[in-house]
Amino acid sequence: MSEFNDRPHKNEKADSIKYVKSLIEQARTDSRVEDIPKLEKLIQLLNSKKYGLVWEEHAELVEEEMKTKIPVFVEDESKKITGNPDSDDYNFLLEGDNLHSLHLLTKTHTSKIDVIYIDPPYNTGNKDFKYNDAFVDKEDSFSHSKWLSFMERRLKIAQDLLAEDGVIFVSIDDNELFQLKLLLDEIFGEDKFVAAFVWQKKTQPSFLSKQVANVTEYIVAYRKNQLLKLKGGETDPNKAVEMLNISNQTAERVFNKSSLILKNGEFNGLLKSGTYGNGELKVELLSDVQVENGIPQSNLRIKGRFKWKQLKIDEAVSAGGVVHIKSEKTLRPTLLKNDGIIKIKPPISLLGKSLNNIPTNTDATSELKNLFEGVSPMDFPKPSGLIKFFVEAQIFEKKSAIILDFFAGSGTTGQAVIELNAEDGGNRKFILATNNENNIAEEVTYERMKRVSAGTDKYEAKPLNLKYFKTDFIVKEDFPDISLEYELLEYVTPLVELEFAVDITNPKVQIVLNEDQLEYLIDNNGLIENSTLFMHPDVFRDAEQNQVLSDLQIKVQEIPNYFFGMELWSK
Repeated sequence: MSEFNDRPHKNEKADSIKYVKSLIEQARTDSRVEDIPKLEKLIQLLNSKKYGLVWEEHAELVEEEMKTKIPVFVEDESKKITGNPDSDDYNFLLEGDNLHSLHLLTKTHTSKIDVIYIDPPYNTGNKDFKYNDAFVDKEDSFSHSKWLSFMERRLKIAQDLLAEDGVIFVSIDDNELFQLKLLLDEIFGEDKFVAAFVWQKKTQPSFLSKQVANVTEYIVAYRKNQLLKLKGGETDPNKAVEMLNISNQTAERVFNKSSLILKNGEFNGLLKSGTYGNGELKVELLSDVQVENGIPQSNLRIKGRFKWKQLKIDEAVSAGGVVHIKSEKTLRPTLLKNDGIIKIKPPISLLGKSLNNIPTNTDATSELKNLFEGVSPMDFPKPSGLIKFFVEAQIFEKKSAIILDFFAGSGTTGQAVIELNAEDGGNRKFILATNNENNIAEEVTYERMKRVSAGTDKYEAKPLNLKYFKTDFIVKEDFPDISLEYELLEYVTPLVELEFAVDITNPKVQIVLNEDQLEYLIDNNGLIENSTLFMHPDVFRDAEQNQVLSDLQIKVQEIPNYFFGMELWSK
């Protein structure tokens, strides 16, 4: 038997390429120069990949318009929310096509976003997905191609925006799940896939399908690179997990010096610092602890995979409870008190394939009703508990994380972030981007943030600061030569505010675009001690001016000269 060839079409492809190359040489001989690019394109197509996601690429009008129109942000000052005057930090709501918003975010947040959560159109064919201002229906033979073209442009930018240890979560249903997975494999790489989580969106099926009554959706997660650390598991075992100080414990025991178990009982002796356990259970004792009659003589400080915050643990302990580890595979206390004992349940690992005890769409509707006087302004919203689960899970030690949602819809992500901050004292900030179709940005997304901040009869206020930006455009041909640069400088302020999460109307934050402005501030005592000046990189400062800034302890933050560089270079 001859040697088996598992690539029977390899020679066929090689012969075809060889033939086309001969046609190119003949075209050169015959001086048919116009045929050469077309033949070279044929070779390129013959050499294109044969495995992966392939679709008919579609152009998008909003992207084409950016060749002649430069998107900029303009603040709607009437919609500024200052619910938290004790903080100088701001969150942002960006109104406009999210491709324009993402384009501008590349100037301010490249490699800076910690968590991206999006709930894009599911492309069901039921007027949920618009492409070039027209709904894509079930009869459209290019429905998947249009959706993939639409998503690819946005997900490529999303990858650029993610921090090195960042992660993206994408909600989806059966219609595009498998296409989405292949698309994310191409953009992020197969090795960056984290999981496809299954979320039970409702408790009772609707039976609209006539085939299968589906009650679940999916959240597909990808990391930027290998530095990602998730609650419930780590990709890098050398990274520390959440610190928890447990004080006033009644007992500890060491079993075979291979695992540290805190349980009801007595232990006398010295617990040596070090790492105990193997497999799922790894606990680090941070210092030696002498135990007498089951009572540590100093605070027991450990690192482990804990769910609950220190305050909640301490409250249970002070009430007579003991941390009792029921399973050696987890350190996840649920604080179910029974005769003073804090019992431990098996974990719901974030790196698992399902979510338990996460709110449903019904809960999400109730949340909106509590904010909107008993009427939900949107169908099928996502519950804040779902987004909380993922936001808290990613880099959960980083309580100053930046979270982006560029299909913001009803604004659930904003509410989730603010509620998490209220629960654990974090300083996470969110950026929401949405269009204003049917006034959703103004009447739903913004209105929800306003009500979250102020509170309602059925919702306790969670004060927040927010700035509202709308997309506008500068037509290139209207500003020839250097006048375009001067015009674009008029729109630098929103980008500065966005990048540094500040409000420029704060007297301790000022923008200086030229020497005359700086000179005026100095000559008229317009500078404030311990403030920040955002200064254009071309502004020259002499020694005397630098001394004034130094004496007032003013921080000079250079405005990035790349804010509108690409638009100027490509003119």
